[in-house]
Amino acid sequence: VHVCSSSLRLPIPKLEDTIRRYLNAQKPLLNDDQFRKTEELAHGFEKGIGRELHEQLVAQDNQNKHTSYITGPWFDMYLKARDPVVLNFNAFMSFNPDPNPEYNNQLLRATNMTVSALRFMKTFRAGYLEPEVFHLNPEKSDTEIFKKIIRFVPSSVSWFGAYMVNAYPLDMSQYFRLFNSTRLPKLNRDELYTDEKAKHLLVLRNGNFYVFDVVDRDGNILKPSEIQAHFKYILSDNSPAPAFPLGYLSSENRDTWASLRKNLLDNGNEEALQKVDSAMFCLSLDDFPIKDLVHLSRTMLHGDGANRWYDKSFNLIITKDGTAGINFEHSWGDGVAVLRFQNEVFKDSTKAPAINPQSQPASVDSSRAVQKLDFKLNDALKAGITKAKQKFDASVEALSLNMIQFNEGGKELLKQKKVSPDAVAQLAFQMAFLRQYNQTVATYESCSTAAFKHGRTETIRPASVHTKRCSEAFVREPSKHGTEELRELIVECSKYHGRLTKEAAMGQGFDRHLFGLRHLALSKGIAVPDFYQDQAYARLNHNIISTSTLVSPAVQLGGFGPVVSDGFGVGYQVQDDWIGCNVSSYPTRNGKEFLQCIYKSLEDIFNVLKGKKISS
Repeated sequence: VHVCSSSLRLPIPKLEDTIRRYLNAQKPLLNDDQFRKTEELAHGFEKGIGRELHEQLVAQDNQNKHTSYITGPWFDMYLKARDPVVLNFNAFMSFNPDPNPEYNNQLLRATNMTVSALRFMKTFRAGYLEPEVFHLNPEKSDTEIFKKIIRFVPSSVSWFGAYMVNAYPLDMSQYFRLFNSTRLPKLNRDELYTDEKAKHLLVLRNGNFYVFDVVDRDGNILKPSEIQAHFKYILSDNSPAPAFPLGYLSSENRDTWASLRKNLLDNGNEEALQKVDSAMFCLSLDDFPIKDLVHLSRTMLHGDGANRWYDKSFNLIITKDGTAGINFEHSWGDGVAVLRFQNEVFKDSTKAPAINPQSQPASVDSSRAVQKLDFKLNDALKAGITKAKQKFDASVEALSLNMIQFNEGGKELLKQKKVSPDAVAQLAFQMAFLRQYNQTVATYESCSTAAFKHGRTETIRPASVHTKRCSEAFVREPSKHGTEELRELIVECSKYHGRLTKEAAMGQGFDRHLFGLRHLALSKGIAVPDFYQDQAYARLNHNIISTSTLVSPAVQLGGFGPVVSDGFGVGYQVQDDWIGCNVSSYPTRNGKEFLQCIYKSLEDIFNVLKGKKISS
């Protein structure tokens, strides 16, 4: 059955709703005087220039029914950003180990995952890939038609189930950029490039670049035993690491990288770069095993800089012990598309592996099939690579990654106590920050709007007057409040967070709308309205706590860097009976201590929900 992708259009919220939601998000961050000033600016905007911009945005949206109002502005935001993509934008998700231990071998897993990835690509391009569906009413929609559809409901939108009567296929417009795609550095604004005709894979090992065809001219996938033979050949190639590894260039400031790329092209590397840019994807084979979860996070989030091409839509990374993960470039798509791909690749490579531990590689001449790319470097390029390496090493050196696992409960207990698991995790972050720094700060949680045509994400603003009240009660004066009173405060936070989540997934947040209006003003050459020049607006968009969650049978953990230099990047998952959290930070913040405070907050929340007293 061929099911079409989402055709619901992303709504533009009413301006008065947006202003009300914006002020609700500002309330816990400001004192009374600041809030009055911000409120005045907001109402002035709503009655004046904001109203005009809103009407123009709606008119423009009505003329562009093939897309969503956020698509253009959002691509612009990512592609105009000049910061390096690594640590600032690229995120990672690591795969769980193969449940069959003997399959966790670098050569086996590289072969099986590559074949599964190619199967996914072929299914998608043939138009047979079912869109994922929000099952909104399982009894109604779980008929034969939907049996084949892979269910993946991000935890934040599982409420959708009770919310409506139908099933919505998720938007799949991002998927075509998974393969044969890259982000090209250009001055001022990068470009996304896709060449669906290319048949080769890019493999990086030890900083060297290799390419070979993985599909034939009829579009059939190469025999797995041949792919295995070529990987084996690359893994046993003992040519030294290049003195000037090209990979570092993709970790540079985008304008710096753009001019270096121009130099590369002028210096006779056009053909080699074309191979890199158009490859199906980049497979990075690392020559070391994984020591622990922090080492895993570091390897997947940034690695050593020489053995990655951060501009590719994704790098599939496989280490010496068969640990696998994906590092993806963020401008072309969001976690939902990558996670779908990851779920399918994991399922296919573990349930229907192309080769097994006994499989022998084909006897083919890999030295003819595999081409090692050779780059011609002049002194300016060598100096550029050296400088990129120094900057990369310094950034990685400044980054801290820490993690905890809370094993005293999870989703099951929370649902039993009738509170939202996601709300509890977010409340713990608020409580922890208050305990550590004695303040409430701008917080960001991403929520997919893929239920709509060309939807991207909307922001949930987890810091509210409710979380602030609750956190202050727990942190500052727990003895003053009875357990029942504290429990009621948690329930209040849970209800409010549930409402925010529901609104965001329905395209009824305020962040994207305000962003779209500002983008429109700038594109029309209108002076930036005072509303946007308010310090409070800047502060709300300086997201000190940036969070994202995912739960999937395929994924062990995910993470990303802080989005501001004095921020925390928080990747978390609430499992049935445990909660995992990993935090990235730079020297101005102490991530280890933040995690200890999160742990204490979770302990307190769970104790209160179980009716126990909490220790101060």
